[in-house]
Amino acid sequence: MAAPTEAQLVAALADVYSGKTAGPDGGPGTAVLRFGYDDGLMYALEVACGGDVRFEEWSDRDCEIALANPRHMRALPEADALQLWRWLALRQVAKIRSQPWLSDG
Repeated sequence: MAAPTEAQLVAALADVYSGKTAGPDGGPGTAVLRFGYDDGLMYALEVACGGDVRFEEWSDRDCEIALANPRHMRALPEADALQLWRWLALRQVAKIRSQPWLSDG
């Protein structure tokens, strides 16, 4: 699958932050950007309404073995969430890892 365009990233986050996206239980929705390699490593960056962000790293595309505990941020501004997604789309995982993630998970 091709990487999303900048316009698609912006539109998806706008829907999440505005509350237009609903979860399966009817509650606030989320959007997840995933990036992985055919032969291994998978990364997922989920953004929820209100700016809660979760970053996960996996050893394989089936997400069977976590490489690290999930990282979290709370109340992240939409522009900052977009920057994280841009970095993931550009495969700049080290920049994502270096952000001020919460230590309490």
